Amino acid sequence: MTFLARVRLLRTLPRGARSLQLGADTSKLRDSAHHSEPFAVKLDDESFHSYKCDMPDLEVHVTKEELMTMYRQMQTIRRMEMAADGLYRSRFIRGFCHLSTGQEAVSVGVEHGIDRNDRVISSYRCHPFIILRGGTLAQVFGELLGRKTGISHGKGGSMHMFTETFMGGHGIVGAHVPIGAGIAFAQKYMDQPQATFALYGDGASNQGQVAEAFNMAKLWELPIVFICENNLYGMGTSSERSSANPLYYTRGDAIPGIQVNGMDVLSTRQAIRHARRWVAEEKKGPIILECVTYRYGGHS
Repeated sequence: MTFLARVRLLRTLPRGARSLQLGADTSKLRDSAHHSEPFAVKLDDESFHSYKCDMPDLEVHVTKEELMTMYRQMQTIRRMEMAADGLYRSRFIRGFCHLSTGQEAVSVGVEHGIDRNDRVISSYRCHPFIILRGGTLAQVFGELLGRKTGISHGKGGSMHMFTETFMGGHGIVGAHVPIGAGIAFAQKYMDQPQATFALYGDGASNQGQVAEAFNMAKLWELPIVFICENNLYGMGTSSERSSANPLYYTRGDAIPGIQVNGMDVLSTRQAIRHARRWVAEEKKGPIILECVTYRYGGHS
């Protein structure tokens, strides 16, 4: 599947451009791995591409405990989404059911790169952030099955789930991105040391409200990271057929951007930490991350 994603991405690149690494098997240990102490991992040289900014450091420090935690979370999300797929096919889950099978490294990488008090807002592929941001599997499945034990009391379904720091999945394509800018405006207005992370798909990148949110965020230098989860397809249409410029990390014009290997949780985490420092600590205004990934299933 990673090979297919890489082939698809190559078709979108200008002639002579370098291709992004889309595997997680090329990282190398810098030194011996310790059980409790952090050790260094060297990411692939093509893990990042940048636009109007420096790239994140390719040397990552991580512990075995952190790696095991991330692995367990990605496995939990994968099994959760596969179970939901089975229930959807059996018609126990009605309506829409948007799954993120294959994109686990993005959500887990984001969560491990941010602060617990930061705010996250996403499109309707939102199930992973519920269990990463304070919810439970029982609450997710309760919501999917329309039960009152669901995280939204059975009234939101697959697309509308929320926790205290996850500001929801949203069903209207791209409409949540300006809401994310509004949350970031509130954080700046109240002088809070947090940031907002707004995730949207490559299909939403062509929406007018996304461009408007970019403009206002840059005008006001808001502490927001716009994250394009580029799984290479908007519904069933490939990005090369729908976008004149499929390099989504360059879409911000005056806003810097970084393209990230979204199939590698360490690359994603490193890019998120870099972006958070940019917007929350150095206060340089918004930044765009394009996490190139691949969805192992249909749109819904």
